[in-house]
Amino acid sequence: MTALALYGTSCCHLCEQAEAILHEAGLAAEHIDIAEDDELLERYGIRIPVLRRADNDAELGWPFDAEAVADFLK
Repeated sequence: MTALALYGTSCCHLCEQAEAILHEAGLAAEHIDIAEDDELLERYGIRIPVLRRADNDAELGWPFDAEAVADFLK
């Protein structure tokens, strides 16, 4: 299974929705809080949540649903 990272912040309701979609799909992702990292904040600040694959660095930006995540992982 491909390792996933979910970029967001702790106070982001969209990030919570993204985590719920992943959970319902039976997927786990490492949550990476961008708030404390200036480089990540600049890169993802207005795009969160962003799901990123570790194997090829592909990114899936919000909005996404379970079907979009499944397609992203193919």
